[in-house]
Amino acid sequence: MSAKLIDGKAIAEQINQETAAAVQRLKTDHKVTPGLAVVLVGDNPASAAYVGMKDKMCARLGLHSERINLPASTGQGELLAIINDLNFKRSIHGILVQSPLPAQISEDAIFAAIDPTKDVDGFHPLNVGKLALGDLTGFAPCTPAGVHELLIRSGVKIEGAHVVVVGRSRIVGRPVSLILSAKAKNANATVTVCHSRSQNLAGICRSADILVAAIGVTRFVKADMVREGAVVIDVGINRVDGKLVGDVDFDAVKDKASLITPVPGGVGPMTIAMLMHNTVLSAQRRLGVA
Repeated sequence: MSAKLIDGKAIAEQINQETAAAVQRLKTDHKVTPGLAVVLVGDNPASAAYVGMKDKMCARLGLHSERINLPASTGQGELLAIINDLNFKRSIHGILVQSPLPAQISEDAIFAAIDPTKDVDGFHPLNVGKLALGDLTGFAPCTPAGVHELLIRSGVKIEGAHVVVVGRSRIVGRPVSLILSAKAKNANATVTVCHSRSQNLAGICRSADILVAAIGVTRFVKADMVREGAVVIDVGINRVDGKLVGDVDFDAVKDKASLITPVPGGVGPMTIAMLMHNTVLSAQRRLGVA
């Protein structure tokens, strides 16, 4: 058996088309253009490339975008003042501060300073709390929300499934576990979260109907960790010899899985698609038309 690929590019394009249509409705019916502000501190090449992709997607889908580039020497107070201005700016519906941030700036303080109704990255404590409570009025982080959409739109049965998430980061692992275990439509899974201290990790992974790898270690998930016919979602992005590879040993695992995401072209495109979706959702909520 060879797994069927989950085409993240194609599914992200479906979502992008839906987002573009929603943008057009807001412009036509309410004379409002959803706006996203992205703040980049320093000159990290990967971050700069990622922000550039967001700018292009905003332009393509019809959103207004503002990019604020700051030197790596920027102080925390200066960044907080910029965020405060964006919180009150009516043309901005979504605010994203690109991480990682320089050592002199506390990411926790920055995430907490963003207006939670504009926190389209889903990292404000209020939105994290809402996610934990199953309150759908918050924002879910974009990559975990993208994983959820990949599963739904690929026809994977989540309810009652045993999901094993490898990795407990607050960016991916924890929010994925909360989304999939929620008492809600397209959820209700039994979720096990594994991490560096988990015992019998391979055995736990083999028990998964759906295995989500988000540990940040190149080709960590081997074929002997995957049950025959499981669905495998690879969130990892690692660069090896100039090529992007995931946290799953793709060539070995694809012959055991029923569905699998490639790297690149799997989860990656979904992150930006969900960011655009969240920004439009923020504009809709502000108008009371969500």
